[in-house]
Amino acid sequence: MNARALSVSATASDFLSLTKPRLSSLVLVTTAGGMWLSPSGLSPARQIASLLAVAGLVGGANALNCFIERDVDRLMARTRNRPLPAGRMDPQVALWFGILLAAVSLPTLFFEANAITALLGCIAFFTYVFVYTPLKSRSYLAMLVGAVPGALPPLMGWTAANGTIGGPGLVLFAILFLWQLPHFIAISLYRRDEYAAAGLKSLPVQRGEEASRLQLLGYTVALVPVTLLPSFLGIAGLFYGLLALVLGAIALGMAIHGALAKLGKPWARRVFRFSLLHLAILFAGLWIDVGLRR
Repeated sequence: MNARALSVSATASDFLSLTKPRLSSLVLVTTAGGMWLSPSGLSPARQIASLLAVAGLVGGANALNCFIERDVDRLMARTRNRPLPAGRMDPQVALWFGILLAAVSLPTLFFEANAITALLGCIAFFTYVFVYTPLKSRSYLAMLVGAVPGALPPLMGWTAANGTIGGPGLVLFAILFLWQLPHFIAISLYRRDEYAAAGLKSLPVQRGEEASRLQLLGYTVALVPVTLLPSFLGIAGLFYGLLALVLGAIALGMAIHGALAKLGKPWARRVFRFSLLHLAILFAGLWIDVGLRR
């Protein structure tokens, strides 16, 4: 591969990294889950267009987040090699890239899905970029604000396919909202020193580790029954219910153990990693259950 091709590949990789592809892929999975759950449906072409629009909107929000937090990212090991803090990209390029993605994605959502989905997309985008991002340096309550745009994608998937805000979509919103809180607390516990050095007001930085472990436990206690709602409400069946119960018991056991034994970073890292597995298996189980019942 010649130098020109390597340069193009590196530039494309930097643009992709601005969109935070791992986070964006999680959003796509949950959005698709909302679509799959709906008894109505878009044509395959419009489903793909809507999912691409959601991906573009999330990518644009993440690019603007990278632009706003470029100085903070220089102070954290996990973010200092991103294109902006590493100096590989002009910040104005990232700014306009984020704006362009949002400017294309929102109208696409409006025309390929519907006005409700586009409105929810607007709320998610502006909350994430203009409320959550600046609030992170002021208060740990930012995690509650950030959980709102993080929980909207499955509801957007439901409204895209169904055209209305219905109970199943709201249940998925509630699951995602509550799932994010122990997830956020876990990562902020094992990266507490980095967050403090960067001036980010995470829960462990402002309230301490013991309060953080107790809040992680409290949010996990709230999450477990909410994950069972799809079965209780007839949205899903016994297979999903049993799966959710087992996963919830594991998550709750880990949270109780951490709180009682006053565990530290290794435990928090395990909780963080399990939370990703928890959500992935939960949604996979939901898809399978709903698919088998159709």
